[in-house]
Amino acid sequence: MKVVIIGGGIIGLSSAWYLQQSGHEVTVIDKTDMKDNCSYGNAGYVCPSHFVPLATPGIVKQGLKWMLNSQSPFYVQPRLSWSLIDWGLKFMKVATPEHVNKAAIPLRDIAILSKKKYEEWTQLPQFGFAYETKGLLEIFQTQQGADHAHHVMEKAYELGLTDTELLDYNSLQQLEPQTKINAIGAVHFKCDAHLYPNKLMQQLIADLQEKGVQLRGNEEVTGFENEHGDITKVITQKAVYNTDTVVIASGSWSRELAAKLKVKIPLVAGRGYSVTLEDSPYKINHPVVLVEGRVALTPMDGNKIRFGGTMEITSTQTPPKMSRVKGVLQAVEKYFPEFKVPMPSVDKVWYGYRPCSADGLPYIGRTKQWKNVIMATGHSMLGLSLGAGTGKLVSEIVNEQKYSMDIAPFNPDRFS
Repeated sequence: MKVVIIGGGIIGLSSAWYLQQSGHEVTVIDKTDMKDNCSYGNAGYVCPSHFVPLATPGIVKQGLKWMLNSQSPFYVQPRLSWSLIDWGLKFMKVATPEHVNKAAIPLRDIAILSKKKYEEWTQLPQFGFAYETKGLLEIFQTQQGADHAHHVMEKAYELGLTDTELLDYNSLQQLEPQTKINAIGAVHFKCDAHLYPNKLMQQLIADLQEKGVQLRGNEEVTGFENEHGDITKVITQKAVYNTDTVVIASGSWSRELAAKLKVKIPLVAGRGYSVTLEDSPYKINHPVVLVEGRVALTPMDGNKIRFGGTMEITSTQTPPKMSRVKGVLQAVEKYFPEFKVPMPSVDKVWYGYRPCSADGLPYIGRTKQWKNVIMATGHSMLGLSLGAGTGKLVSEIVNEQKYSMDIAPFNPDRFS
């Protein structure tokens, strides 16, 4: 079967890998050269602990408070856009405790599946992407943060993630003896892992090319042809591709692409930023989330450390705001006072757009509009974490096999 995947990030490439493994003729098309998309600059987490969706109670109110703060970790750019208004209305409607509880199970399940698949990849000789299973520390400075940590830990136990520990200050500092920490405690999610995204992406691309998968970079899809309820051709500005199945894995551009197929998915771009220090003078042993600061720190590949954060709901055409990067680095110093990271030049700052669904769950599955179109997008900040698992699910959908988990919560038509 000929499968055309639109999108060369971790979701598209993982899907290509599993589909090629099961015998399909696969082509991946991307509007970029696939060398610096959102799958490269993230925190590298593979995190079953991240079972709380973006749409949570209070986030809308908090977001309104932060709108006047140029360095805030969550920001929605006001603009006249029907797609943003539609997304926002749906987002506010589902941001309830009931939704959080309901979403936790599928987010846990797909994260555990994805972690298992990454671990299988590490056993293959062509892969060596600095995968480590040290867990993740969520560090808090306030009583409110401590209360939140207690709640999240209780929920983790309820979900079966029992390898989770609440740490006081001394226990936290013992895990990170190389630097002083300003905090009152942390939760240690021992179920989590991390990797170096740049190596993973480069090795996936090399392996796919070696296996004969066609990677078509710098080609933008401009249209489709259909016949009898199937998409039969994918059209770019350079070529026309015959296909038996289409996979939409184009990240933050998926809504516009789906619209060309008359498929509506509520999705907006959430921009994030990161700074990576090579041969870093600052050392941490574990990946870290700063609870109140909403910033991530990750030790990577032996000699690197990456600082990342912010969720900026904005147009993909809006220029980057370096004040957001300043806010990330200031938050780091509040927790790690010895980390005096100077503001980098613009060329040293990475930024990318995460595809945010209206309820914090990805869109994975067939559409009712077309018999042979599969959506695989909307993973928000969890694209890397859920990448390998999503790729496996896409292959099971195409092959009409038994699914590794219940994918009903990811139904692309759930807002129709």
